[in-house]
Amino acid sequence: MKRVAICPGTFDPITNGHIDIVQRSLRIFDEVIVAIAENPKKRPLFDIEKRLYLARESLKGMKGVRVESFDGLLVHYVKRVGGTAIVRGLRAVSDFEYELQMALMNRRLDAEIETVFMMPSEEYSFLSSTIIKEVAFYGGSVKGLVPEVVEKALKEVFKKCP
Repeated sequence: MKRVAICPGTFDPITNGHIDIVQRSLRIFDEVIVAIAENPKKRPLFDIEKRLYLARESLKGMKGVRVESFDGLLVHYVKRVGGTAIVRGLRAVSDFEYELQMALMNRRLDAEIETVFMMPSEEYSFLSSTIIKEVAFYGGSVKGLVPEVVEKALKEVFKKCP
């Protein structure tokens, strides 16, 4: 049986921390689907098409990875694509409480889907899309923290800002 993991998130934008988790997931799973949530409640910087493009470009050439979007309950999407597990990154203890709640709710909705928590490399343990956007907004360098295509997209969006 093929082991398919779903790595869900808003990915607004994708960071090297996200990519690190995807690479680590490939050590365990045959295929990893990066599932980008449309989630308009979060008011993302990039629309869904741009987030899909940035993720696909960032993960291009990575065997066993595909990028898709989804809307609605994650467990429904996981079932629809034949997934066996949800992979979530944990950067700090502060992530754990929220992620545990989500994992327990997902288990209640569908006990056949496991949640796997992974820690990123230490160099990315502080990294979040929110921090990246804030640094880029104020003109700081995000080089080495995001793929080059993301860095360029952020510069384009924030060129009118301070």
